[in-house]
Amino acid sequence: MNLDIDVNKVTVVPREKHNISRKDISASALKVLYRLNDAGFQAFLVGGGVRDLLLDGHPKDFDISTNATPEEVRDLFRNSRVIGRRFKIVHVRYGREIIEVTTFRAHHEIETEVTEGESRKHIKHLDSAHSSTGMILRDNVYGNIAEDAVRRDFTVNALYYTTNQFMILDFVNGLPDIEQRLIRMIGDPETRYREDPVRILRAIRLAAKLDFGIEQHTEEPIPRLATLLESISSARLFDETVKLFTNGSAEKTFALLRQYKVADYLFRPTLECLQDDDNDIDSKLLTLALRNTDNRLADGKSVTPAFLYAALLWPPLQDAIRQDCGNKVPTLGVLQECAGDVIVEQLKYTAIPKRFTAMMREIWELQLRLSPRNRRSVEIAFTHPRFRAAYDFLLLREAAGEQLNGLGDWWTRFQQVDSDAQNAMIDALQGPKTPRKRRRKPRKPESTD
Repeated sequence: MNLDIDVNKVTVVPREKHNISRKDISASALKVLYRLNDAGFQAFLVGGGVRDLLLDGHPKDFDISTNATPEEVRDLFRNSRVIGRRFKIVHVRYGREIIEVTTFRAHHEIETEVTEGESRKHIKHLDSAHSSTGMILRDNVYGNIAEDAVRRDFTVNALYYTTNQFMILDFVNGLPDIEQRLIRMIGDPETRYREDPVRILRAIRLAAKLDFGIEQHTEEPIPRLATLLESISSARLFDETVKLFTNGSAEKTFALLRQYKVADYLFRPTLECLQDDDNDIDSKLLTLALRNTDNRLADGKSVTPAFLYAALLWPPLQDAIRQDCGNKVPTLGVLQECAGDVIVEQLKYTAIPKRFTAMMREIWELQLRLSPRNRRSVEIAFTHPRFRAAYDFLLLREAAGEQLNGLGDWWTRFQQVDSDAQNAMIDALQGPKTPRKRRRKPRKPESTD
């Protein structure tokens, strides 16, 4: 493979000067790199994988950049498919692992501006197009590795590792930014945010995940340009919020979203409730839920967006219930109606899939059912498929300071004891049984015969 790189435009870090080893790279990613190289193409490990390896981390994903076109990559790998229209990429699948392969991008010399009224058909065959606000609608102009580097978002994500001589290539001073723990946009930050407003969320996610600061010029436009997120589809924003809160730093991420005035464009119903001084318990519950998510991920446990969104929308749900029935315990019907209204309002911002909204509803509804009254109500709650999630949610409510008369402790003990003790706990709910009075049959009147 001929690298054909201008050494005057790149910092080359030889094998002995960095800590990346092939043993830390996915075997599937290495297969893709070697096959592309053997076919005569340039191929590099790029992005977060290189960054995390340099930080002694363990990347979950390995991305590859190459001078092969998507169609050429597809021809090389039968286990692959081309996806995307705005930005064509190739997914090469090995079992459950997917290696993402992108072709080097170049600067758009000639771009077509697409007005709001024009349809997708109009740009279907274009390689390059942008909206009137500067957002990129098509980005399939191919180039070389140096051009590709400056088309990436942040300097720390624009480092390339090659198995040819095992060196790292840095075209944009990403290595010094890693050493200084800084997130820095490549190019003019405002222009780059306008090209893709989701970069605002990526900057915040990276800063929280890596515990990096955001460089001053990269940081300054964020609050002012956060409104651009309104132009992003709610489906894409849902996917991005899941990434935000499953990066292992959900608590810090939410704090940064609020600090930079971005949360309002993702969770406006929640933010409107948290601004009230009386809702301290709601704020605590949300903080504890995000912290719990971080702890579960650190322990290697799974998390579901349904639980996260159940916590995020709990404040507006409680607000809706209070407006309907004051401080009284709502009926199941009232809760279901309020839940529907709250979810519909949130869907304006993030399109939560139905499989998650259904689970959210179940978690919320079980908060009522977890108030045991008799044997039947205990059995219904305890055997429900969402019992564990609802029980965890109940514990969060108590930990946040909500007065629930020891419900969390009751259910904790109920799960710890044997069936005889469980029966005794259920019997105690119903109080001592009072003996039934025998009703005497009325005497038959004496015969007058």
